[in-house]
Amino acid sequence: MPTAIVTPTLTTAVLDAMAAAAEAEIMPRWRALTASEVRTKSAEWDLVTDADVLAEQQLTVALRELLDIPVVGEEATALDPSLVDLVASSDACWVVDPVDGTRNFVRGQEDFACMIALVEAGRTVAAWITYPAVGRAMHGSLGTGTYIDGSRVVVPAPPQPEALRGALGARAFTKDPEAIRAGASRLGPAADIRFCAGWDYLDIIEARTDYLLFSRTLPWDHAPGALLAQEAGLASARFDGSEYLPGDAAQGLLTAHPTVWSRVRDGLGVA
Repeated sequence: MPTAIVTPTLTTAVLDAMAAAAEAEIMPRWRALTASEVRTKSAEWDLVTDADVLAEQQLTVALRELLDIPVVGEEATALDPSLVDLVASSDACWVVDPVDGTRNFVRGQEDFACMIALVEAGRTVAAWITYPAVGRAMHGSLGTGTYIDGSRVVVPAPPQPEALRGALGARAFTKDPEAIRAGASRLGPAADIRFCAGWDYLDIIEARTDYLLFSRTLPWDHAPGALLAQEAGLASARFDGSEYLPGDAAQGLLTAHPTVWSRVRDGLGVA
């Protein structure tokens, strides 16, 4: 499948499908969930709701109508873990996170998102993130840039490189996360990630933070945001500087402006 398939028509159609799923399945349940609509998956903190499941089902049908390729959804993969192998092995596939930041969604917070990526031969070639609670959207494709609410964005170098603002997702590192936090404090102010990658990437692309550190890098969490960060002028890579491929099994992902990326990596001690 050629990358040229990512046309303005396809971009609009995907955004329309996301808006329809949000209207039908996500927003009616926001701040209105019953106890029976919320469950746990692999761990107590790993929540799933009826909104996640039903929105993913609706998106799966809509996306297959646009491009008849496999759909790797977070919730479908929870039931059939072998689906994730398609991200690396298939010629092309959709990757879907119907409600990114489910914990935030359950709490009634605004910082949850719907995310879709188009992956071709193991690399992300297009991405869409919508923010249903605030009516915003971010999208882009390989070589064409990143757009927020219809306007192209390019991230400038941090205005205060001596005091870099970080967002840390360090809990899952086997290496001492406290050492990473200590390194972050030497770089500047740092806080935890939002536990919604879609919003974390929006924060850095809109220059509210200067770097993002993630330990877990599941494809539905990072295939969209990593591409959009790169297309906005940021560097989003593994700690050795290699490309982030959403289907590989590696851990760790650092996103920052290219002028400070190496300094942040070394300062955090994750090299």
